[in-house]
Amino acid sequence: MSIAWKTLFDTGRIARAALREQQECIREIHARLAAHLASPADTPAEYAVRPGPLPEANLGWRKNVFSTLFQSVYHLMDVPAPRRLLYGKLIHLFRIWVTSADNLLDGEDKEVVPLVMPGSARVMRQVVAVMAADRVLAGILNDAVASGTITDTQRDDLARESLCRLLPSAAQEATEEGGITNRPPPEEVLGVIHRLKTGLLFNVAFVGPEIAEPAVFDRTEPLREGLMNFGLGCQVLDDIRDMARDFLEKRHNYLLSVLSFQAPERLREWTARPPSVSDRLYLDVPQFALPAARRGFDLMVSGLRTLGEAGLGCSGAQAESMARAMFPVLDLEGLSVV
Repeated sequence: MSIAWKTLFDTGRIARAALREQQECIREIHARLAAHLASPADTPAEYAVRPGPLPEANLGWRKNVFSTLFQSVYHLMDVPAPRRLLYGKLIHLFRIWVTSADNLLDGEDKEVVPLVMPGSARVMRQVVAVMAADRVLAGILNDAVASGTITDTQRDDLARESLCRLLPSAAQEATEEGGITNRPPPEEVLGVIHRLKTGLLFNVAFVGPEIAEPAVFDRTEPLREGLMNFGLGCQVLDDIRDMARDFLEKRHNYLLSVLSFQAPERLREWTARPPSVSDRLYLDVPQFALPAARRGFDLMVSGLRTLGEAGLGCSGAQAESMARAMFPVLDLEGLSVV
């Protein structure tokens, strides 16, 4: 990842402090999860489940860019430290829920909860991770009430909203089960579908402040829009990279919708001769992929500049460098914007 991101996390006062807090939150969540992830003592060895060690790499800034951006926002909002740490733990729990669900939907196995189980356990690791994270949420919220960090009512609201805010995104994903039959216009994909699918996930960081910091939350619209735009930009780049998978699985995709309306013959060619899921189809349509990449890039820059103007510590030029660095992070070989 570019030196611009490293500079932000190494020298930016807010980003550096936010990364340290996220690391503290990740360690605590891991410790709390471990307490729920050990089989009974009399379990036969071949069926035993136990927590795995927390890899040091899981604490680095390269794996926590988004979480640290969210944590930085709490500093920009002047949220008191005890509630910043509470919200940081909620961020990591959201990450576990969303990544585990994505793993189930996409047939992947991105590890967010180190867990040792017999067999390949690709599916069951996700199921157990979700169940364990839900139990950790209850413990964290109860402890926050006991320490006076939040009230009983705020705990109950956070418990309810932590799921409620994810439901629109879950419903959008549900519409793609079995594949879509028609590709909507690209602006509908970006402005409606992806706002539900991804943009909302970049705004779940505000669930805690909305409930416990109502006076401050009313002034956070620019921050929310900044994170939304950054998230949408990342999703556009995801769509470019995942063209082949989304085409084969008939999932919504910004660039495929562009082709559906501007070059439908390409989709007919791929229907007649299906690509491999690993094919980088965007390299076959650079005249459409490059403008889409520019759209994603501009959204990311806009979001980062908004956060920078709010005090994050990244200038306009640095925001462009940071956005450009997301291309290799998102595995977009052979595609760049200058």
